[in-house]
Amino acid sequence: MALNKDAAWYATPEARAMAATIVSFQTPSGGWSKNQDRTKPPRLRGQRFGNNAETMELNTGSFDAPHDRFWTFVGTLDNGATWTEMRFLGRVQAQIPGKDGDAYRASILKGIAYLLMAQYPNGGWPQNYPLEGGFHDGITFNDDAVAQAALLLTDIAEGKPDFAFVPADLRRKAGEAAARALRPILDAQIVVNGQKTVWPQQVDALTLTPISARNYEMRSLASAESTDILLFLMRQPKPTPEVRAAIHAGVNWLKAHAIYDKAFTEVSKDEGRKLIDKPGAGPIWSRNYDIQTGKPIFGDWDKSIQDDVNNISKGRRNGYSWYGNGPKKALDAYADWVKTHPR
Repeated sequence: MALNKDAAWYATPEARAMAATIVSFQTPSGGWSKNQDRTKPPRLRGQRFGNNAETMELNTGSFDAPHDRFWTFVGTLDNGATWTEMRFLGRVQAQIPGKDGDAYRASILKGIAYLLMAQYPNGGWPQNYPLEGGFHDGITFNDDAVAQAALLLTDIAEGKPDFAFVPADLRRKAGEAAARALRPILDAQIVVNGQKTVWPQQVDALTLTPISARNYEMRSLASAESTDILLFLMRQPKPTPEVRAAIHAGVNWLKAHAIYDKAFTEVSKDEGRKLIDKPGAGPIWSRNYDIQTGKPIFGDWDKSIQDDVNNISKGRRNGYSWYGNGPKKALDAYADWVKTHPR
């Protein structure tokens, strides 16, 4: 679902066909499932709202094994789900005033109600709602779940053009929900030896302590998720001293853990990607760092934790973004932000 097309494109038959499919797959609770092709025809009566579980085999020892393999992620913020559908529908409805766009607007309103309902009292969001149990119930920073939900609700509260039709009372509730999201974000920033660092991929919904997720996603300091949290915090119009301190500390940590002269790249068709020496390369960051040592760590399907990405299985090494340059976005944004928010 492209969100960067020219405005006029969202009025085309192609965009409207995708919007119709999106509306048809909205779950009874108001969210959407993930990893679905919205260019396909609308949902048929009786068709499932979500795909098969990622792990369909029984008794695999997978932490991701759902209670029902055929009813999982039926309403989720994982992989950009729900907030992306809502933003796409917002662009489409903006080009289609009158009754022809009413179905899209009604779907967005139902989606807003879903986000408000799914939010925990402390301000965080689970990965999946309705709740499924396990790590899915944790407050999820992975895939920008909390940040993107809060950003979307902020845009709705501010009456941005794609959401200008939303009634004032619902905009107010959206703004209050977005504001509540700050508290668990600030409280979940990991402190090591008395110093604020960055954030984990997900935390326990009650204690806000880091939790693991899939077999290869261990408790860690997570650079990618922390990047999006920092970008969200830097967007706050009037950051409090607490927010400013969290930003300064998070950026300092990212700067200190940048990796230079290395590249995570394909070395051969057989081996795929490996971490190799490459003078002049960087900065890049490991996806996960050990909470106590601050060193890169890597997980595998057998639940082992390695300190060298080249030592994990080929399939897992090539099936996950173990290294990336995404945190540079936060550093670049900080360079401008700090001009008006010095230490």
